[in-house]
Order: sequence, then C-alpha cells, then structure tokens
Amino acid sequence: MSPAERIEVLRRDIRSHDHRYFVLDDPVISDYDYDMLVNELRDLESAHPDLITPDSPTRRVGGTPSSTFPVVRHPVPMLSIGNTYNDEEIRDFDRRIRDMLGPESEYAYAVELKIDGVAVSLRYEDGALALGATRGDGEQGDDITANLRTIRSIPLRITERQSVLNNIEVRGEVYIPHDGFRALNELRAEREEPLFANPRNATAGSLKLRDPRIVAERPLRVFLYTLRFEDEAGALAEQPELDSHFQRLGWLAEQGFPTNREARRFAAIGEVIDFCQEWEDRRSSLPYDIDGMVIKVDSIGLHGKLGATMKSPRWAIASKFAAQRATTRLTDIRLQVGRTGVVTPVAELEPVFLAGSTISRATLHNENEIRDKELRVGDTVVIEKGGDVIPKIVKVDKSKRMGSAAQFKMPTVCPVCESTLEREGDEVAWRCRNEACPAQMQARVTHFTARNAMDIEGFGPAVTEQILENGLIGDVGDIYGLTREQLGALERMGEKSADNLLRGIETSRDRPLDRLLFSLGIPHVGERAARQIADRFRSMEGIMAASEEDLVAVPEIGPKIAESIVSFFRNERNLEIVGKLEKAGLNMAMAVPDAAEGGAEGGADAAEGGADDQVLADKIVVITGTLSNYTREEMAGLIASAGGRVTSSVSKKTDYLVYGENAGSKLKKAQSLGVRFLNEEEIEALLTGKQST
Repeated sequence: MSPAERIEVLRRDIRSHDHRYFVLDDPVISDYDYDMLVNELRDLESAHPDLITPDSPTRRVGGTPSSTFPVVRHPVPMLSIGNTYNDEEIRDFDRRIRDMLGPESEYAYAVELKIDGVAVSLRYEDGALALGATRGDGEQGDDITANLRTIRSIPLRITERQSVLNNIEVRGEVYIPHDGFRALNELRAEREEPLFANPRNATAGSLKLRDPRIVAERPLRVFLYTLRFEDEAGALAEQPELDSHFQRLGWLAEQGFPTNREARRFAAIGEVIDFCQEWEDRRSSLPYDIDGMVIKVDSIGLHGKLGATMKSPRWAIASKFAAQRATTRLTDIRLQVGRTGVVTPVAELEPVFLAGSTISRATLHNENEIRDKELRVGDTVVIEKGGDVIPKIVKVDKSKRMGSAAQFKMPTVCPVCESTLEREGDEVAWRCRNEACPAQMQARVTHFTARNAMDIEGFGPAVTEQILENGLIGDVGDIYGLTREQLGALERMGEKSADNLLRGIETSRDRPLDRLLFSLGIPHVGERAARQIADRFRSMEGIMAASEEDLVAVPEIGPKIAESIVSFFRNERNLEIVGKLEKAGLNMAMAVPDAAEGGAEGGADAAEGGADDQVLADKIVVITGTLSNYTREEMAGLIASAGGRVTSSVSKKTDYLVYGENAGSKLKKAQSLGVRFLNEEEIEALLTGKQST
C-alpha cells in the first residue's frame, strides 16, 4: 500500500472513530489505539507534506493565536425564536399557522429539545468546512472557524462527489455537557483559576478564546439543527424529500453531523404539547442543559409561505419550561445609575445556587416593583431566572418576615453625585440629570468602548475607573487624546499595558459608521437600528440633519427611536462630543475604503445621493474563493457602498461573480450561465471607475 493510500485509510478510520465517540457515544477502540492511528497519520504526513489536505484530522488545531475575530455577515439572518410558556400559547401558535395556511391545509410539526448553549453557523463549500461563525446580532457574527474546527464531532468534509448538496449552511448549538463542565471546573480549581458559573458561560467563554489550542482542551460538543442549501431549488430537485425539516435532520446525521436523537414529528398539536410536557418532566435526566422545546412547521416550502417578522420566523416557536426557583434572603436594596441617568434599584441577596449559577443580586427595575411586591430588607424571597437567564424576585414569603421592617423609600438625591433626582410625568423611572455624574460617565465610557461598539481592547472597568478618577477624560470624545505619559502614570498601568491600550484606541478609529452611532449610547438605538440608519443616511452629518419624519421612513425605525435621535443631536453637549470624534479622525461616513477613489470624501458624497458613486446600483454580486487583499466581508462592504447587493448563490439573476483563488463550483456555474466574472483587480477597477460596467 502506497503512503497516499495508507493516509486515506487512516483518515477514513479516524473520522469513523471520531463519529462513533463524539456523536454516537459508542467507541469501538481504546484511547491508546486511537492515539496510535493519529500518530501514524501525523508521521506519514510529516514525511509526505505534499499529501496533507485541509480536511485531514491532524489539521483540527493549527496556526497561531488570533488577535481579533473578523466580522462576517450571515447569508440569511439568524433570527431569534418567539417564546411560549403554557399549553394555551402553543395552541394559539397552531391557530395562527392554520389561519395563515387555510383551514383545509395539511401540515406537521417537528419538535426538538432546546439546547441551552451558544448558537453558531457552519458554511461548507464544495463539501469542505469553509467558515464557522457566532450568531452575533443575528445579521453578523464573529469568524471563529479555527475554534469550531477543534470540536471533533464537526465534520471537516461531508462528501467527495460534486453536487448541489455540497454547498450548505448548517446551524446549531455548541454546549458543554455536565460531566465535562464539572471536570473543567475541577481543573480550574487545581490551577487556582476562577470557576465558571454554569456550562453556558463556560461554552461562550471558550468560543471567545483567541488560541484554538486552548479551545481544543475544552469539552465542547455541538448539536446541529438547521440545514440550508445554497441552491435550494437544485437540492430539492435532486432530493425532494428534503422539503421536510425532520428529513433534513436525518440527512445531516447521515453526513456525520451530530444531531439530537430526541427530535420527533407530529401531525397534531395535542401530540406536540404532550411531548413538550414529557421533556419538562425529564429534563433533569439529560447529561446536558435544555431550557425548553422548539416547535417548527415541518415543510420547508411552508416556511417561505409563512415568512417572518423582523425578529422571529412565523413558522417556529419555543415552548419554554417553567423557570427554576430558589428561596433566599433580601439583605439590602442598593441603587445603580446607568449611562442615561436612570436610577435602578438592585436587590442584594444571600448567595444561593439556582439553575447552574450562584445568584447574589437581582434587578428590581423601579420603585413601583418594590412597592407592588411589598419588599422589605430582611425578607425571605423566592427568586427565579427569567428564561433561565436573568434572576428576578418573584414574591415575598411574608410568613417568615421578622419584626417590623421599614418600607423602602426612594431617595431624592443621586447615590453617586448627590444631584436631585427627577421623574417626568407618568414615567416610573427616577433620573439623575447631572451629565457629569461619575456613574453615568463610567457607564457611557463602558458602553462606548464595549466589544460590540468601538471595541477598544484594554478599556476594562478598572482602567475606566482610574482614567475618570484622575480626570484624564471628560467624555468619550477625549479618549482619542489620551497620551502614553498620562496612562503610564496610572497605578498598576505599566508601559506595555499603556501601549496596548493606545494601540486599541488607534485601531478603533477605523470602526464603521454604524458602530460609532451605536457607541454614542442614544436611548433606544440598538445595534440593528444603528445599522439601518447608517445604511440609509450614509453619514453622521446626514443622520444629525434628519427629521423625525425622515427617520421613521427607515425600515424598523419607529417614532420612539426617531424622537430619541433628534433629541440627542439637539443637545449641545452631544454635538460637542461628536465634533471631538470627527476631529480625532473617526469614520463619519459610509466610505468605500482605499479601493475606490476619494476615500472618506467619496463616501460622504455618496451619502448626499450622488448617483455617480453607485456604479453597482441594483446589481447582484456573488463573491467566491480566497481574495488576496480583502476578506469577503470587506469586499462585500465595498460592493454595498457602490450600490450592489451581495448574495450567496449564483443564478441567472446574478450580474457579477467576484472570484479569488480556489473559486470552485461557483465560478464554473457563472461561466455556464454567462454571468460576468471579475477577479480582484477587475472589481477594484470597476469600483474606481477605471473600468465600465
């Protein structure tokens, strides 16, 4: 047997043993024998490096740690699923489906366990794992391909034959089972490292690690539950039975993907409810955490007919289990001041273990909640985790109340700066109107520098507190004026830490307009709203000049958000901060980077509506292969800035295919359909006007 033949045999055997061990939980060889197979393969590949392939089992962990996670856009948004909490709400869901499809329609439901983990997306091109990403905000997430490759139950390749079934997106939930979580925390205790609160936190923390070699040591597992073909029509033509979600789970299992074996299909909603109740009673018997059941209309074709809201698909619902509860004592009620000045009461509790973590605090939201629940310091209270995540006080056990504890009375001054608290009209929230309040300042800086905002690495809570206490900044606009000398003078801030922080500040200047808009902390403006507004107005100047009517015309932007934005930019203090940020060189417009002439100025011109900059207006573009000078997301941004729309699959409607190395089947399909294809130099020339459309 030649080395090439032996290598292929070893790879096939190792993949089979990985599947039996990590997916089927049915190993047939010892760990020692398995290690011998891997060692033999590694030795053969070392001797014959020309035979090494990216999908070899020895390639799961490699390369150097990453300093950042590139942001990737999901080809189809990863929407959240709406929740139900009782049988009647499940029946209401069924009635809505019946009303939308018609009384004579026939349909079934696929029902699965709702794994309490971290959602991820895997993309396969020509059968090979090409990209793995977090859910992020649903529209875009982090590229964590290297970390996901370390999970041995995830196939690196699904098939060798050429087929429309080779280009797919698979979504699922990464989790850590109970025994793995216990072992992980025992190891951390031995190393005197902080313990993880629960398996989900451990999972999320592991996937955010920069070094895949460390990730490989974590006991991560995954269940895959969604399959989407790049060419859905072609896939269904080849295998019509894959119109069924339940059948797609079976297809995934056949391809070696780990799927949950407890999924079932039912024709009647009563059977669905019974199955959900069965698993609520049995949830503690599982070796991993679940927090409910997911109910989906089985037909993929009906998914398209039923559609989705901006946040959730109409064809699916989650039946959440009743929250787990615990009893503890309320030891104090403290006040917390947020970045907008809202003062929120927080319950301090005797620590109690509940649903996988130790709880010592719970938000009380406002003064009315304290009064309505008749809370007194010293009371015995029942707490639960809302959605098994957020701790809250459910009720007071008045039978255990000791003595005559005084009712809580909201203070009239801010607990931090002692400014008078105010409450407008019927608003329940009390506010500190002092914009210089240290607590508000700290919260605003924390929000501005957060990972999903300007993402300034090194700007943690302790550093923020020191910078503010020493008066180094008066607002977030001053961050870009910090010097090495100022930072180096801070306690416990060495030269290396100061340099790292300054590097993080410098890097953040290049964040896009939508991230800057979100980082300003405008009330009610979240990440998605900021992106919609930035896409519409294209520049900070355009946003600041927009009226409420202009803003409401943007999809998903309602009157409350519009009013908040207009009010924010009427404030002279806020305008001063934006001016500082502009002077510091931050992105104030949706600009085409270096590939297009004019840079930020060109982007600003485009924001004013100049049609000449929109060289790809209404054009559909597909990107494939590995580009030399850009990530796919950067190229997609260039195309979008020029008015184009990037899609994931080639069809007769495609205007251009942008290709790099290893373009594969998409380039062949573009050629067969007569689609115009451009390499990197040609798309740059088109964007800069050096080549005509």
